[in-house]
Amino acid sequence: QVQLVESGGGLVQAGGSLKLSCTASGRASAMNWYRQTPGNERDFVAGIIGGSSTNYADSVKGRFTISRDDATNTVYLQMDSLEPEDTATYYCHAVTVTDGHYNSYWGQGTHVTVSS
Repeated sequence: QVQLVESGGGLVQAGGSLKLSCTASGRASAMNWYRQTPGNERDFVAGIIGGSSTNYADSVKGRFTISRDDATNTVYLQMDSLEPEDTATYYCHAVTVTDGHYNSYWGQGTHVTVSS
């Protein structure tokens, strides 16, 4: 069982930056960030596998950067040039592999509000 603790959400003006953090209680193969607004599905934002293989949603490419620190099992999401459309609850997601089985874990979410 892996527990995820997120931090870094808050209120920021459009054009500003925020950095989200998510610390896992154990090692994860892949770590991702998703976001969700009321009444909508949870959407993929960014992911990192291993130390350097990254993937981004088209809507955040060039503005968001995902990174990880394996020494502390922490994944970061640096969010720059924020837009009101980025307002959402952001969720950390981790995938572990145990005996060939994939396990999926979610954090509690951290809210980001971008004001215009």
